Amino acid sequence: MKDKPLVSILINNHNYRHFLPWAINSALNQTYSHTEVIVVDDGSTDNSPEIIRSYGNKIIPVLKPKGGQVSAFNAGFAASKGDIICFLDSDDLFIPEKVAEVVKAFGDRQDLGWCFHALRFVNIQLEDFKYNLPLRKTRHDGSVREYDLRVKTKKGKPGKKFPYASTSGISLRRSLLEQILPIPEQDQSTLLNETFLIFPSLGLSKGVVLEQELSFYRIHGNNANAMTHDKRRPARICILHAYWMRDKFRWLSQYTHCLMGAGIGVCQATGGIDPQYQPLVKSYLSSLTRTEKLEIYLRAGFYFLKSKLLAQTC
Repeated sequence: MKDKPLVSILINNHNYRHFLPWAINSALNQTYSHTEVIVVDDGSTDNSPEIIRSYGNKIIPVLKPKGGQVSAFNAGFAASKGDIICFLDSDDLFIPEKVAEVVKAFGDRQDLGWCFHALRFVNIQLEDFKYNLPLRKTRHDGSVREYDLRVKTKKGKPGKKFPYASTSGISLRRSLLEQILPIPEQDQSTLLNETFLIFPSLGLSKGVVLEQELSFYRIHGNNANAMTHDKRRPARICILHAYWMRDKFRWLSQYTHCLMGAGIGVCQATGGIDPQYQPLVKSYLSSLTRTEKLEIYLRAGFYFLKSKLLAQTC
């Protein structure tokens, strides 16, 4: 590697004062020293802003009104200067070698735009989490694997077996992220998440997946309850991502059609589409051909029946 690239670590936080110092300290204590740490507070009502200020010039603070996770991504990236951007949720933390391994994986390959890696699932005390939750896991037979999913992603089929990352396992080159951000910030877009980073990245660039567990993903009351108890939330998120992703990346339409169909189907099976999302669905469908609408309705029907069958077995 000719030069050591500057790496920006972007921490997004909302009301996680108990976890926030762990995340910041893990970012500051990297074995790779050429970094900057940017901490975005998204309208916290606890004492998170005071914790952030206590770090002084060790970090770059960004304090803003609440706008959702992608709003924090936008603000953090705007304040950054790094050639590589590593994302970190404030309830998670990096192992000390995380950034060094990511920089090594990118190397001098400018054609590699993204790097995803495995996460170690732990509880609040950082003990291995042993319960069975429907979380994405990274499993493949090599320590580093290169992927080129650009064609498959544009066809709406990036692959079910691909080891998709969560926020704290995502690192992107600045040149790629400049093509994705800013993500739309509207009243309905506060539920948008790292999905808006992942799939455009897969469609725009080649990348690598690391088998190493380079971040700790904490399972705690807030995120565990959201993943297991609110069945309508994922459907709402599907509708939002389908609408806004297609609005910004029309070439992802095949993929967003899949999301919209799944979102409509699950919502209809669990009480109907929420009033605030109905205009998005109507607007989305109004711009499609008859064939595209039929494709979405058929997918919605499949997920409607699937949701009903799952409800009967629970």
